[in-house]
Amino acid sequence: MESIQNLPPSSTTFNLEHFRQQGLRDLNSNAYLQRQTARESNARSYPRRIPLALKEAHGLYVQDTQGQLFMDCLAGAGTLALGHNHPQAIAAMRQTLDSGLPLHTLDLTTPVKDSFVETLFAALPASFAQHARIQFCGPTGADGIEAALKLARTATGRNPILSFSGGYHGMTHGALSLMGNLGPKLALGAAMAEVQFLPYPYDYRCPFGLGGEAGIDAGLHYIEQLLSDPESGVLPPAAVVVEVVQGEGGVIPAPVRWLQGLRHLTRKYGVTLIIDEVQTGLGRTGSLFAFEQANIEPDILVLSKAIGGGLPLSVLVYREELDSWKPGAHAGTFRGNQMAMAAGTATLRHIISENLPVHAATMGERLMNQLRQLQADYPCIGDVRGRGLMVGTEIVGAADGNAVPPANSALASAIQQQCLRLGIILELGGRHGAVVRFLPPLLIQAEEIDLLVERFQQALDQALKATTSKTLQMV
Repeated sequence: MESIQNLPPSSTTFNLEHFRQQGLRDLNSNAYLQRQTARESNARSYPRRIPLALKEAHGLYVQDTQGQLFMDCLAGAGTLALGHNHPQAIAAMRQTLDSGLPLHTLDLTTPVKDSFVETLFAALPASFAQHARIQFCGPTGADGIEAALKLARTATGRNPILSFSGGYHGMTHGALSLMGNLGPKLALGAAMAEVQFLPYPYDYRCPFGLGGEAGIDAGLHYIEQLLSDPESGVLPPAAVVVEVVQGEGGVIPAPVRWLQGLRHLTRKYGVTLIIDEVQTGLGRTGSLFAFEQANIEPDILVLSKAIGGGLPLSVLVYREELDSWKPGAHAGTFRGNQMAMAAGTATLRHIISENLPVHAATMGERLMNQLRQLQADYPCIGDVRGRGLMVGTEIVGAADGNAVPPANSALASAIQQQCLRLGIILELGGRHGAVVRFLPPLLIQAEEIDLLVERFQQALDQALKATTSKTLQMV
């Protein structure tokens, strides 16, 4: 088979035709996967659901060691905004390597770092960037969250943190304490103290049983009651941490009015608003930063994933009034990753110059419209939601009266496996792992969206057929 290294990365149509020509993949494991199973930790996760050994990747497409092409709609959990090995990012990395620049500089500055900061600040809303500071963190989004918690507590002199059901902010101790999913926390016992969980506006499964505008009102009223009631039992919080769109929690977008109300309440009661844009940042949701769609600004903004152009990087951008921590209050050996800063600068400039947030909004709407058309013929698709190219379909079982149908994690898993056989890499999330998530690179084209949905429908048919057959055998 022709190596995809020889295919022009920008030749989307050619790559698409190459992908179309391939048949179903045999999901039997190969020697690489066998050795991985024998050597790697039991904590490994993705290979259990996506048993691939990858060899090459360009743009939307990856090729495994058996020569099969896949559409990658996971894209490093949203890290690869421009897809794999984008020419702009690769050129920036090569230039950095050839320059002789030290590749790790702690927090010493360099021309590459200076360019990254200037490019990022120019991309932020001017009113926010004008009075902002930046802190480079360790290489993960979780470390950015840890830094944000430390900064908020230092600046306010308070300890309690408010988080939201369904939230995901990383796997370190403090970040894990903010997570809605109980699974990773059960074995650890006590997490970080003084974290209070609040209901997130999950319209399809409204925590108040209301939905719509009434659900938004109830959620905001609940938060204000907690902050204003002298007998709420909750001490004045240092911060509230929120995702504009919950990703791992099931691709749940927060309504604009709810976000505006949350911003109003945090200002009114002197609570630091931390917005986690680790997955939503840099055009993913149809605007450069997801919070811009609500016309609000955070006190602390956490960025990672796409900000490093495919390499590890994490930063905080925050209001200068909060800059009260002492020198060395937060550090990290790899916070000076020059390659990531170079790739991140090139990626951000390309996203802006090519107007990719608007493209993501257009392609996301195309994807959701086609999935909603499927919904009419497939009752197992309970909900289709998202923003931009961050889309989720919640897979459900049979409805019981007027109640919202229960999540169907077994069928969601079967759909994921059938998609993989058809050359589509997708991940699951949400309650009970029943939400099929779409996170393709921002460069995906209309014809690729169409083929993606066509293959998804085939996977639906095959998963439903297999599930029905299995049920009949059990009777």
